[in-house]
Amino acid sequence: MNAVTVLGFDFGTKSIGVAIGQQITGSATPLTSIKANDGIPKWEEIGALIEEWKPDIIVVGLPLNMDGSEQEMTQRARKFANRISGRFGVKTATQDERLTTADAKARLFEMGGFKALSKGQVDSMSAVLIIESYLGNLY
Repeated sequence: MNAVTVLGFDFGTKSIGVAIGQQITGSATPLTSIKANDGIPKWEEIGALIEEWKPDIIVVGLPLNMDGSEQEMTQRARKFANRISGRFGVKTATQDERLTTADAKARLFEMGGFKALSKGQVDSMSAVLIIESYLGNLY
């Protein structure tokens, strides 16, 4: 099995969490969070991450309502994924992220208490969980 590298994004209108993961280990590591202006990142920052990590696939979390229906943010996250694919020529996928923010907060709290709960860290940990659930669904 080839080592598939996955770059994950937790899309938001003000902040986009980023993580990197490996298919072999099925795990991911938080990288950073990128500032966004009404959902638009500095594309050079995304390009730099792609250049640095050379992912085989990019996974963008898809925010859905708890009943699975779509909301405005679902469309915006999908558009973000399409823009990455079009701009950088990297294969992209979306992953249901309904429970990731709560899970990310719980995981960070276990690791470092309230001090660990900065917005950027929650966003990048959410991106970790998006990658891990994507990889978990491959098997």
